[in-house]
Amino acid sequence: MQLRFRSFPEQAENALRAAGLSPIEARVYAARGIGDVGELDVELKRLLPYQQLLNAEKAAIRLADAIAGQERILIVADYDADGATACAVGLRGLRAMGAVVDFLVPNRFEYGYGLTPEIVDLAAKAAPRLIVTVDNGIASVAGVERARQLGIEVLVTDHHLPGDALPAALIVNPNQPGCPFPSKALAGVGVMFYVLLALRAELRNRQAFTGQTEPNLASLLDLVALGTVADVARLDANNRILVQQGLRRMRAGKACMGILSLFRAAGRDHRRASAFDLGFTLGPRLNAAGRLDDMTLGIVCLSHDDPDVTDAAAQRLDLFNRERRVIEAHIQEAAQAVLEAIKVDDRYSLCLYDPTWHQGVVGIVASRLKDRHHRPAMVFAKGGDDEIKGSGRSTAGLHLRDALDLVAKQHPGLLRKFGGHAAAAGVTLAEADLPRFAEAFEAVCRDCMGKEDLDRLVETDGELAPEDISLPLAECFDAQVWGQGFPQPLFVGEFRVVQQRVVGEKHLKLKLAAHDGRMFEAMRFQHAEPLPAQIHAVYRLSVNEYNGSRLLQLLIEHCL
Repeated sequence: MQLRFRSFPEQAENALRAAGLSPIEARVYAARGIGDVGELDVELKRLLPYQQLLNAEKAAIRLADAIAGQERILIVADYDADGATACAVGLRGLRAMGAVVDFLVPNRFEYGYGLTPEIVDLAAKAAPRLIVTVDNGIASVAGVERARQLGIEVLVTDHHLPGDALPAALIVNPNQPGCPFPSKALAGVGVMFYVLLALRAELRNRQAFTGQTEPNLASLLDLVALGTVADVARLDANNRILVQQGLRRMRAGKACMGILSLFRAAGRDHRRASAFDLGFTLGPRLNAAGRLDDMTLGIVCLSHDDPDVTDAAAQRLDLFNRERRVIEAHIQEAAQAVLEAIKVDDRYSLCLYDPTWHQGVVGIVASRLKDRHHRPAMVFAKGGDDEIKGSGRSTAGLHLRDALDLVAKQHPGLLRKFGGHAAAAGVTLAEADLPRFAEAFEAVCRDCMGKEDLDRLVETDGELAPEDISLPLAECFDAQVWGQGFPQPLFVGEFRVVQQRVVGEKHLKLKLAAHDGRMFEAMRFQHAEPLPAQIHAVYRLSVNEYNGSRLLQLLIEHCL
């Protein structure tokens, strides 16, 4: 492990200090690309305008025409948390504006990902005039063509990176060629939200709301926040606004019934909702449905307003998540046993397969292996007939989707399907071709990465003087949204371990002393092994709420 102090431009730091931020806040935010204190403003008025999102206004016109003609609209969703929230946003928003709309989500085990020709044939049974994809569709060239043959129009709303060919449809995607939208980090749910903003404006221009109250689209921001964080979208300024506004609604008890039910099922308090809750509590419960069964359950949970319906769905999602953990632990143990038999240190990538592994869980296992070994990891499970389906996760040193594209170009015909992002991607290939893929993927990783990319790098925001380690500073950081691309502040420091004891069988509760004698309560989660008397710690500040009191607590991330 290597520690690196986050650098920051002094000009930005000075500007932030001049605007009233403390030296520590200014240093932290400047290191995250903030140069103007206004960039920390998370009010809705600062959202990027929908007019900058290519084809959003054209999509609004088509949807407004469909509403006027009471045409049947069918949303085809992806089967992860982003797809489920995007679908729920579409259902709620379109219905609020008078649309006749239903949804279909592919079962990943039967149909795979995206708007395939098979899914179009299934969708055609509902006789839609217009299909709207959410969180998928940018690669659905054949599916859109099949819809055209059946006389069904397709509106693609997606955020994934496009391939060499685009489907012959109206596309709203900030990552499509020629789109000037400054935030390329919008999640699928964010794209759907922006389409609804444009649609409401179009209906307003048509005076469709005369004599009635316009729909409050801000009421959908709890769903937008959940999908954005659960999809690990980069928290640029625009996404931070969407997430912070959604969290505010949750804390105020204004979230949709399904999200409140998910909080209850997880034993969490929505009044203290955080980005952590969205990414590690609610998101996994939603994803468990798509991984083990059918995401229809998740969409029902998020789109209904009857608490009996949403509570029952949330409880089932919780059970799925518990089952997912058991399956994941089994596969992870088996995968690690395989890796112990090879020289991982000599490799730039990991590629594993077992025909007994669960297709819906291999992505999580890939993520765990990537974190443990700090190498891009591809984990495969049995697909249909002679094929296998893999899910991959990558470190910062490799753009995974681009790496797969290189493999495809260098070995034509090897990959049957692939797609994804920089950090996560999926691929389908013939089972017999796995050895050839593993060799090709390793070669691409070696070409694209340096030895230094294999080292685990921990970036910190430097040291804090003992007098600066305070509850007010912890509360200041606690009020901000942290996540992908906007990492939570980490600090380093020397401490003397005054007390330590194991709690919950696997965590350490600590009392630490700084060099000036100041004492701090601390926790080191998921580590029960005793610490030496003196430690060099990487930690973050947290607010521990206990019996109505708010206390400072250091969370120890690493001990060196």
